[in-house]
Amino acid sequence: MVTTPPSQASSTQYQVTEPQSEIDALIPEQRQDTDIDLEFLYTRDIEFRQETIYFLVVDRFYNGDPDNNEGPNPELYDPDRKDWGKYWGGDLQGVIDKLDYLKNMGVTAVWLTPLFEQVEDLFVGQAAIHGYWTKDFKRINPRFLGKDEEPSLNKTQDAKNTTFDRLVAELHQRKMKLILDIVCNHSNPDFSGKKGELYDDGVKIADFNDDVNHWYHHYGEVTNWEDEWQIQNCELAGLATFNENNVDYRNYIKSAIKQWLDRGVDALRVDTVKHMPIWFWQEFNADIQSHKPDVFIFGEWIYNHPSDPLSVEFVNCSGMTILDFGLCVAIRGALAQGAEGGFHLIQNIFNQDHCYSGATELVTFIDNHDMPRFQSLNPDPEMLRVAIALIMTCRGIPCLYYGTEQYLHDDTDGGDDPYNRPMMTQWDTETEIYRQVRLLSGVRRLNPSISMGSQWQKYLTPDVYCYSRRYRESRCFVALNRGEATTLDAVETDLPDGEHTCVITRTKYEVTEGKIYNLELDRRGVVVLSHVGERVKGQTLVRVQLNGVETQPGETVVVIGDCPELGNWDIAKAYPLEYINSNTWFNEIPFDESVGQLINYKYVVLREGKSPLRENLVARRWVIASEGTVKWRDTWASGHES
Repeated sequence: MVTTPPSQASSTQYQVTEPQSEIDALIPEQRQDTDIDLEFLYTRDIEFRQETIYFLVVDRFYNGDPDNNEGPNPELYDPDRKDWGKYWGGDLQGVIDKLDYLKNMGVTAVWLTPLFEQVEDLFVGQAAIHGYWTKDFKRINPRFLGKDEEPSLNKTQDAKNTTFDRLVAELHQRKMKLILDIVCNHSNPDFSGKKGELYDDGVKIADFNDDVNHWYHHYGEVTNWEDEWQIQNCELAGLATFNENNVDYRNYIKSAIKQWLDRGVDALRVDTVKHMPIWFWQEFNADIQSHKPDVFIFGEWIYNHPSDPLSVEFVNCSGMTILDFGLCVAIRGALAQGAEGGFHLIQNIFNQDHCYSGATELVTFIDNHDMPRFQSLNPDPEMLRVAIALIMTCRGIPCLYYGTEQYLHDDTDGGDDPYNRPMMTQWDTETEIYRQVRLLSGVRRLNPSISMGSQWQKYLTPDVYCYSRRYRESRCFVALNRGEATTLDAVETDLPDGEHTCVITRTKYEVTEGKIYNLELDRRGVVVLSHVGERVKGQTLVRVQLNGVETQPGETVVVIGDCPELGNWDIAKAYPLEYINSNTWFNEIPFDESVGQLINYKYVVLREGKSPLRENLVARRWVIASEGTVKWRDTWASGHES
């Protein structure tokens, strides 16, 4: 497997020392005339699709440093952990202390609630334990650091040896990634007459009540949730809403996030993205990804759905992917709430994957900090196991909410906020969910059909769902049963003939002519059969994704270009792509001879009995990095027959 080298973002300079044309700047022979690093411009990439994400509320995870419990305002800390609106003591040292627990479960990326410094007061009986009422985006909440690391004693960005930095180092030592939760839409609500007071590493720069430089919108709260203008310009629950038209605000928020990326953050989760216009996100993501091109970014568009054109447009055009609320709601309906349609609800979501330009990168989940936990809807641990097996093996990147593996839930008032954020108290490494996540996370990393492949329905009733994942020669077959024990006479698997062993139960199954006959499924049964083909190997792997091409059954999309890997414009030697869905073709292309070189390429549809359909453009251009993994994300240009 090719590993991704670290980004060169922090050391790269963009200044061109001599005037020259854009094309000249891309020619390798011209590199002595410029300070631009060509491999940086055409960068390596982090591949997040094989990750297993664990989302935790820092204050409610583990108290690793009792000395910081009281924080700047001791009245906001409840040592008895009975007041759900106050801090209970979790901190970054607590996360460090439990990293081995997470790694052994198969977690590869840890998403933390926002770490920024928060306002130290109560708003409607609630302290900012969640991290979404930021006071200073360039400082860390002192409750999460050591007492001698408080921002008042040390400028956060000047000190690089804090508990935060140790957390980053410990994660990376374990080959795990850090996902930082950020919120660009708002700062903080009205606390004792103060609202929207914002600081730049300790220096006050904005105040909602004295907004002389227009850092905030002043349109009141949203009253009509069907009005897009209100959603993007009015307040959510009294939170001071930033004015994205103010370039000083945009420069501040981008500079703050860049500083955390420079400190080692690998990925960003972005709060409330639907409440800002898409042009802001396009600018934000372009700037952030220019600074660190291998950063992975996903947003929260609350209750998005593939039938909602605005959220689909956001996924396809904003520069980031999103949390898949459409699938989450379907899973909760089918498996937690016993909806009559059952697995049909879930397949209906997958049937609309073609709406997205990157369905395989949607972040999947079954619950989070803004909704009742799965087991508050259905306490059956076996049904939880079916739900976890689904998100661990279906398309998308699975995200587990902290404590799920310990069956953590509090059903007070239905288990909604704040009762969906209890303190983590149990660390049993022998629970069924812990074991299942460990096994399936391993399969995700080993079998590329799960992380990058297509998904094919094989058997579907309200109670039973079978599907296969396919990529090149790799396969994974999954059978899920939400009902009582049953037997399927015959089911297609896409697996090669022979004996296959279930990843979870170790039960052996015989595949004959691609089928399993008399497949027995236990009550709440889960079967996962994995077959790994030969992996693609090359000095540089280019992961090619093409969207927007209409093909018919039997047609194939290929890549041709002016290099040996792409056939030197010989269409008979072009590199074929794999069908993912009706909007997406994908494959990995190994490059060896052409690494470090500028190449030209384009896409062609090969049609049986017809002339090839070539893209109607001169060519696309890319400088192939000398090693690592690169992504091409292209949209089909209009075709022209040969």
